[in-house]
Amino acid sequence: MNPLYLTEGDVVATFPLREALGVVENAARALAEGRAQNRPRQRAFTSSSVIQVLVAAYEGRLGHKTYTVAPQGRGPRFWVTLFDEAGQMLAVSEADALGQIRTGAASGIATRFMAREEATTLGVISTGWQARSQLEAVVHVRPISQVLVYGRDAAKRDLFCEEMTARTGIAARGVASAREAVEAADVVCTMTSASSPVLEGAWLRAGAHVNAAGSNRANAQEIDVDAVQRAALVAVEDVAQAKVESGDLLAAEKAGAWRWDAAALLSDVVSGKVPGRTAADQITLFESLGIGLWDVAAASFIFDACVVQGRGTRLPIPS
Repeated sequence: MNPLYLTEGDVVATFPLREALGVVENAARALAEGRAQNRPRQRAFTSSSVIQVLVAAYEGRLGHKTYTVAPQGRGPRFWVTLFDEAGQMLAVSEADALGQIRTGAASGIATRFMAREEATTLGVISTGWQARSQLEAVVHVRPISQVLVYGRDAAKRDLFCEEMTARTGIAARGVASAREAVEAADVVCTMTSASSPVLEGAWLRAGAHVNAAGSNRANAQEIDVDAVQRAALVAVEDVAQAKVESGDLLAAEKAGAWRWDAAALLSDVVSGKVPGRTAADQITLFESLGIGLWDVAAASFIFDACVVQGRGTRLPIPS
């Protein structure tokens, strides 16, 4: 049968965040148990653009996400191509929303296994599109009763809070500084394009959990060295990828404040090989970069749901 072409609408209709949490958790367990494979992001460059590719295999299926970034372009567009074990193409999926949802789900799973169970206050630094799934994922896994939001643009901040309060039923309130969002928070999510830190470790309260999810550039930091140094546990999705992309951790290593042998795999935390925390007052950190395994697991789930629901368009090419 010819492969399916799946649109952003198909993705959104079949991949709610609550389902995505289960998809990412199951994929993480499979990775820890050797039932899945992930490869670090690969990049190739021209003089003015870059193509990025993430590859993984999971549950008898294989796939890759590709996207290009060009300064003169309209911004990156994301695509996931999915194959079965026989090498037959199953689907090509538009993947902007897929990426947003699976990134939020990864932070949600990190929060589920690393944050204190009684965490009730969430601090969010960012009011962008990606921040929405970060917020929504955390409120699914912890009894959050208050959300504090900081973004530089007050109008966007107010609109974000209004939208997320309506979506989650939990009061989201804008605050005047990143520090104010962090100091009272049990869980903090950063999802910015900042090149220099927007979160200082000195602001973190005892027992806080941080999802640093905005940057995958070696020359950029969202959180400062002190935030990394204060963390009793630092979890990453893929160590080899983090050594290339995590500006937060690279800066801490360079400063002599942290070592790579202290990094834990999120998949090992989920599987129980590594405890998410051993004391209520520990600070924990998930350094989120995004891996191909989340994309392939998500694309596989979406494909199956679209087949059942009769969604998608058959492409006029052999599978």
